[in-house]
Amino acid sequence: MDKIVIEGRRPLVGKIPISGAKNSAIKLMAASLLTDGELRLDNMPNLADTRFMADLLRRLGAIVERPEPHTMTLQVPEVVSALAPYDLVRKMRATFNVLGPLLAREGHAKVSLPGGCAIGARPVDLHLQVLKALGAHIDLHEGYVYAQAPRGLSGGRIAFPMVSVGATEHALLAAVLAKGETVIENAAREPEITDLAECLNAMGAKISGLGTSTLTLQGVDRLLGTTHSVVPDRIETGTYAIAAAITGGDVELVNTRTDLLTAFLDKLRAAGVTITQTQGGFRVQADATQLRAVDVETAPYPGFPTDLQAQFMALMTVANGESHISETIFENRFLHAPELMRLGADIHVQGPVATVRGVRTLEGAPVMATDLRASVSLVLAGLVAEGKTTVNRVYHLDRGFENLEEKLTGCGAQIERMKESQTQEA
Repeated sequence: MDKIVIEGRRPLVGKIPISGAKNSAIKLMAASLLTDGELRLDNMPNLADTRFMADLLRRLGAIVERPEPHTMTLQVPEVVSALAPYDLVRKMRATFNVLGPLLAREGHAKVSLPGGCAIGARPVDLHLQVLKALGAHIDLHEGYVYAQAPRGLSGGRIAFPMVSVGATEHALLAAVLAKGETVIENAAREPEITDLAECLNAMGAKISGLGTSTLTLQGVDRLLGTTHSVVPDRIETGTYAIAAAITGGDVELVNTRTDLLTAFLDKLRAAGVTITQTQGGFRVQADATQLRAVDVETAPYPGFPTDLQAQFMALMTVANGESHISETIFENRFLHAPELMRLGADIHVQGPVATVRGVRTLEGAPVMATDLRASVSLVLAGLVAEGKTTVNRVYHLDRGFENLEEKLTGCGAQIERMKESQTQEA
């Protein structure tokens, strides 16, 4: 497996371009199943996850092309198969969201249940409740969901008992073609959901209440193709903001927006980091010796993102004082803590709370990535650690960060990916 080797203690200085949001791109790709028209997606990230989704969509009948590096076109003249097999769905649980569009367009679908997840169970019960509320008949056997709505889906009331980003997105993807009105209550409010709804509206859907916890859809008979630009990736944005801060750097993040990360940026400022709005994004400046400990608690949007918790913990390992990080979204999402401790971090985990006492310096060591966000938290720690840090199992990174090494190297980091053959030779 590939490894990333980092020689730390180099302040980052320069500009980093932010890619389109992975979490939005995957669901936008699924929306192509709802029409026989062409969907063109600009600002499209080139990631392992988008490639996985493209493979699945091709299996279902999509024509997927990349006429430019950050543009993707998708067209499904006809659905040639309504089966999403386990060998593809297991690679990425977000592919499960093809179930709703297939059911809405074809009246039936057979989709594998997704596999396990390192950061928690993340069951699909709410997804299936959405489809039942829209009139679908659901059977589960042999690891597959069999869904049927031979007369089409019908509008209904969907009241989520808890906020779920994936289930809210699934409800949008299924209900746009349902007959009548659908009201989604306690809907997630993430920017990626608004991005999906805006794209669906451009295709001819009638969705109102964008950005609020109540979404109302008036079903339409068909959707058309459109061109849509993917919203900037707020998690990538926050990650590189921390990279600048943890190294005591001066970096401008371009092609992004501060309004996507208000709660996170408030915490970053509280930690002693200077954030300045620029024409194309914002500038991050920090004195690494003056970073302050800050308590954070993850929460659904517009709260502090769970997907930035691991990265913020890395920052707190070298901040002055003691911080408390509370994880309220996923269980098992402190798997990065023991690896950060291998670098010399002082972290104590008790249930959903991690207590972090800042240390004067981290020291490089071999570490092991456990999931996407944990992987990049180790890279961040390696950027500030004395000596060499080797991050193993970096295939996780390729799921969510495009050109990570190139973006960091362009700002002065000494970071290199070593292929398996290179590590064997060494």
